[in-house]
Amino acid sequence: MMSQFEREETSFERERAILEEIKNNPNLHHNALIKSIVPKYMAKTTFEKTKNQLIEKNILTVSQIGNKKFYSITENYQKKSIQLMERISHEKYQILQHRIRRIKNDYRHKDVDEKISTCVQLFRSLLQVDNGFTFLDSIKNAKRTLYKDEHLVIQEMISIIFHMISDGNDSELVYPQVMSYIEGTISKNI
Repeated sequence: MMSQFEREETSFERERAILEEIKNNPNLHHNALIKSIVPKYMAKTTFEKTKNQLIEKNILTVSQIGNKKFYSITENYQKKSIQLMERISHEKYQILQHRIRRIKNDYRHKDVDEKISTCVQLFRSLLQVDNGFTFLDSIKNAKRTLYKDEHLVIQEMISIIFHMISDGNDSELVYPQVMSYIEGTISKNI
């Protein structure tokens, strides 16, 4: 089963083919771009789907001149993507802080399946946000931890969840299931 972070190799190849064609031929309008890519690299529906994904990710910019659409690689994409990652990481971080405060009161009232599901979802989100901050640290300054406070708070939130599980009257059912998820996440093949 493929996780949300894994992508098929062909999607990278398709995106690269479209980006290279646009970079090498910036004056190609939509239909001319299709003619140069289809069927050499992909089918027309695959081209449209891949192009739309690149637009959604803000990698491609669309401009209309007359009745023709032209595509270009977004200016300052590297800077914009880092800013987006930073904004998303901070937003998710704040949401998680709020959810952890709220779950501390609600946890004991949940049934076992809800506890397992909630804890797994929280751990997944905490690991994603922590990875986001680690990525930003590495990009901005690999020799310093710029998001040290955020990393520490995430560690505290992880600790809170483990204490909730351990202190629960059904911890012998919840803990093994949650740990199984964490072990599966950490031990995936590299």
